Amino acid sequence: METKLPLPPFTEETARQKVRMAEDAWNTRDPARVVLVYTDDTRWRNRAEFPVGRAEVQCFLERKWARELDYRLIKELWACTGNRIAVRFAYEWHDDSGHWYRSYGNENWEFNEQGFMMRRYASINDQPIAEAERKFFWPLGRRPDDHPGLSDLGF
Repeated sequence: METKLPLPPFTEETARQKVRMAEDAWNTRDPARVVLVYTDDTRWRNRAEFPVGRAEVQCFLERKWARELDYRLIKELWACTGNRIAVRFAYEWHDDSGHWYRSYGNENWEFNEQGFMMRRYASINDQPIAEAERKFFWPLGRRPDDHPGLSDLGF
């Protein structure tokens, strides 16, 4: 059976690895790639949407990244125990009118024994920002290792 390393139960180190891997995948903005780390019957809560299964999640992500342009995300481990990880995050994006936002949130993740995410519950708030207030300037894609994280940025 296929696995997605690292596997639960998570240590602080392996949870940090899992969080960074998720950040890297989401920064690709490639829904077909991102959904491969979730179980076929994954259950989500994302704002007011409740997609179930990889196909619904992929459609959700396609809509999300069509709307949230120049998306750049930073995730940070908050806590972990057993097969669960709590994450806080921030991302910056603009809409098709050029209005910039910084979205802040928390996620609770639950994994199966093979390391696939079964549940993802996200709470997110959007803050309008001026373009001059942006903090995430790396080229689209993976955040460079030397770029500050959320705590370093004071978020």
